Amino acid sequence: MTSSPPQTAVNIRPIHLRDLDDVVRLADEELAAIESSNLADLGAQLHQIRRWYGVLKCVSWFPNPLRNFFSAYIAEQDNRLRGMIQVSPFNRTRSTWCVDRVLVDSTLRADQVLPSDVGSQLLRHCFQSIWEARTWLVEANVNDKATLALYRQNGFQTLAHMTYWAIAPEVLQILAEREPDLPNLLPVSNADACLLYQLDTQSMPSFVRQVYDRHMADFKTSFLSAMGNSVNRWFRKSEMVSGYVFEPQRKAAIGYFQLQLCRDGSQPHKAQMTVHPAYTWLYPELLAQMARVTRDLPVQSLQLASTDYQPEREEFLEQLGATRTEHTLMMSRSVWHKVRESKFSLEALQLAEMLQGLQPSRKPVPGRFSFAEHVSPPNLEGRDSNATPRPSDAAEDKSR
Repeated sequence: MTSSPPQTAVNIRPIHLRDLDDVVRLADEELAAIESSNLADLGAQLHQIRRWYGVLKCVSWFPNPLRNFFSAYIAEQDNRLRGMIQVSPFNRTRSTWCVDRVLVDSTLRADQVLPSDVGSQLLRHCFQSIWEARTWLVEANVNDKATLALYRQNGFQTLAHMTYWAIAPEVLQILAEREPDLPNLLPVSNADACLLYQLDTQSMPSFVRQVYDRHMADFKTSFLSAMGNSVNRWFRKSEMVSGYVFEPQRKAAIGYFQLQLCRDGSQPHKAQMTVHPAYTWLYPELLAQMARVTRDLPVQSLQLASTDYQPEREEFLEQLGATRTEHTLMMSRSVWHKVRESKFSLEALQLAEMLQGLQPSRKPVPGRFSFAEHVSPPNLEGRDSNATPRPSDAAEDKSR
């Protein structure tokens, strides 16, 4: 009976330029097995990374908005690429990170290596190496059973059910014909960060809010972030339009939308919409406003997402005639990094030799305070017969 040769340990390292072709191959194999918009965007992203790899590598050495434009790690075994993981920070404080995608070689079973083992090693490497992250987020297609099992095996729990919708161009043209009732629609600026933060807080459950861990700074755009977003939009040939609805009586924002427009018509338009739970009548008004913005651009559909804690939005999209394109699970897990303990030894300091030079050269002369400390306190219960009488006591005896 011949024994199989021992398997070489899997080495995990940052991604290099030579690995991009193998990553594209893994993405094509995964996309052939399951249709996912998350994997469909990877090919275009890798094409831009291959073109600007040197620039992105240089800017990753210091803090800037493009530092984590493509933060990925490779699992390598026997000089063969076995898997890839891509991660990115979710909020400004970098306390929550997102696992964008995990790709594993489909030929691992032939080499007697489980794909889940390679995927788990990639996930654990990110959990241990990225000390800023306290919470991890991941989104996976509900039909991808192997990926869901990998995440559950590594401690991820279901946070919310996501549904992606596509609004046909014909429906957008009908919506664009009506005038939206939005008298207080205002453009977004950094001065409105407090209003948008309050709206975002009120529009989601407490357990989701705790995982996202967003702050007011997440709704502000710095100069470097604006430059990074401009470069990203130039890569993708897109344009960003946003606005929010202001309620003057409550002095609060009750609705917000952000629309990513595709200028060349190669990709559908993508929209993000946040509505206060008490103002769900804003759904048709905001969609009509976004439809009017897309009139002068190439005809394309509009993609929009909804969660299971937004039943009014899903009901409205069904009545509108939108079609469901993908169902995903938003999952999360917490990571607690153990602080390394260090033993502190006083013997190594050699305090006896160090304090030897601080000894006084002669015996100190006792002062008034030191002499008073050695005098016994007076007897309050009765005076001693042998004690020396005080002057006040002698005067009292003469008066008697």
